[in-house]
Amino acid sequence: MRVVGLISGTSVDGIDVAVAELDVTGDEVVLAPLGHNSLPYPEDLRRELLAALPPAAATLEQVTRLDTLVGQAFGEAAATMSAGADLVASLGQTVFHWVEGGRARGSLQLGRPAWIAERTGLPVVADLRVRDIAAGGHGAPLASTLDALWLHDLAPAVALNLGGIANVTVVRADGVLAFDTGPGNALLDLAAHDVTGGAQSSDLDGAIAARGRVHPELLERLLAEPYYSAPPPKSTGKELFHAGYLRAAAAGLDVADEDLLATLTELTAVTVARACAEATTVIASGGGADNPSLMRALARHLPGTRLATSDEFGLPRSAKEAYLTALLGWLTWHGIPANLPAATGARGPRLLGSITPGTHPLAMPAPHPATVTRLQVAAAPAQPIGVPDAPS
Repeated sequence: MRVVGLISGTSVDGIDVAVAELDVTGDEVVLAPLGHNSLPYPEDLRRELLAALPPAAATLEQVTRLDTLVGQAFGEAAATMSAGADLVASLGQTVFHWVEGGRARGSLQLGRPAWIAERTGLPVVADLRVRDIAAGGHGAPLASTLDALWLHDLAPAVALNLGGIANVTVVRADGVLAFDTGPGNALLDLAAHDVTGGAQSSDLDGAIAARGRVHPELLERLLAEPYYSAPPPKSTGKELFHAGYLRAAAAGLDVADEDLLATLTELTAVTVARACAEATTVIASGGGADNPSLMRALARHLPGTRLATSDEFGLPRSAKEAYLTALLGWLTWHGIPANLPAATGARGPRLLGSITPGTHPLAMPAPHPATVTRLQVAAAPAQPIGVPDAPS
């Protein structure tokens, strides 16, 4: 079965789309990556999304407009790679993740799936987080579903996603633990935008941080954040780690621009390394894996640990979450629970998401009779499907 996976991460820098061929034999799923792409949001839409994120106040009119516009953008992104596909899965654009008293209460992803179904003619699995939250979980990190299956035979190993928020899946012989460690690129991106006067939306190649030194007092203040000492399962987002948070942490300190970036890089490295301390292998993906300064800092804090990227294990680091989304949709379509209660804190396994029909009536397969315990990433075909240009 061929599935298109769609997601836009907390950095709000565009829509990642990937196509996977998925099959199952007994307890093993085989995922063959067929191609991927990343399409930037139209600049005015990205600007509107960023302006509506916490701690800003958004009106219902804004939310409705954005839900439609993001859905249409996701539909166009899916259409660039939907030829020959059977299903689309979308994790949407997260704009608010409601956590109160250490418990997730709700999570809002924009991008109404009806627009995707209308544009592609394919059924769409979407709204993948809320069922886990309704069952007492955090609805995150859902990457743990793929990671636990994928790294089953590599324990002890850690899958690390360095997105706007960093998350880990710790796979051990005695079980799996997964959680958000804190900011990955979120604070770094804010600082880079600020110190470059808006010329950059990120610290390209970690160049600014590489010129700076860690500011000890600022790092100490940042590491005092209570979230880091809270036990998992736990999740967080830009509702906590936003521009006002960073300004408050640096208040009264004289911090040079390059030292600010160096300190925030160190913050991400330290908080991630604490979660990876027992691992023999750490497999990184996400935008932060392209930041040499961050990867060097991680290596320094993880001596004796093999630090690799997911590319070395068959999944492109820039598209791993889009392939994850394809897997989640495929699991739901086949009646297989797609959450990992040990990671999210849910009361038990749950089928995730809602299904929006495409052009034709739904014709779903009988639920798969076996429990899935492993995932094999197959080698990409010699001639993977093409990636057409994004529509104008």
